[in-house]
Amino acid sequence: MPQALIAEDEPLLAAEIAEELARAWPELKVCEVAHDGHAAWRAFEQHRPEIVFADVQMPGLDGLELARLVGDRAHLVFVTAFNHFAVQAFEAGAVDYLVKPLDAARLALAVQRLKRRMGERPADLSGLWSRLPQPGAGAGGRGLRWLTVPQGRDLRLITADEICYLKADHKYVAVVTADSEALLSTPLKELHARLDPEVFWQVHRGTVVNIQAVRSIHRGLAGRLSLSLRERAETLAVGPGYAQLFRQW
Repeated sequence: MPQALIAEDEPLLAAEIAEELARAWPELKVCEVAHDGHAAWRAFEQHRPEIVFADVQMPGLDGLELARLVGDRAHLVFVTAFNHFAVQAFEAGAVDYLVKPLDAARLALAVQRLKRRMGERPADLSGLWSRLPQPGAGAGGRGLRWLTVPQGRDLRLITADEICYLKADHKYVAVVTADSEALLSTPLKELHARLDPEVFWQVHRGTVVNIQAVRSIHRGLAGRLSLSLRERAETLAVGPGYAQLFRQW
């Protein structure tokens, strides 16, 4: 019996989705209804459903972040009030999208599409997070206000101000704060593109630093630059191609 997770912060709409699913697909089991993104991720890890109905805008963890974490482990149907987003998400590989307010006939069509996809590998929507606007982005395009990083079975919110630097580590990126490190699977290039360029500078091929976290700049015997941090003991090398960022020094 296939299972579905409903991630929707509006209880009435979540109940309506569950009710319409019961009519359109009686064999489908709704394993859990989650009203925020963190609860949705915990429910997904616990039940591993084949299908996720995800609201794009939820507290704690939005639908884009949830899609990034789920990756290709479930078929996703986005629920959104923004039709332009829905079309982009559909084109990116989501099985379908539902635009609020819910239309029963539209949900029935989504069910038919889901049934046809059940024997196929789900599309990997992990990169969708980097291509579409997020509720976590600041006004005026000044970048993300926070990152959500896995921590065991939970998720931790790290504000942009907390980040000392980001460092590419094989297939992952280390998000380094004053007192911790966490790994993300999002490529460094994508993360950097979402952060405030006036604050986060790429200083090496694999390193992006929060310039507000830098205490001082040092020039070595060979003329190479390195950065000392205010709240970390290590120093960061500045690549030769990035030294011009500090040309006034």
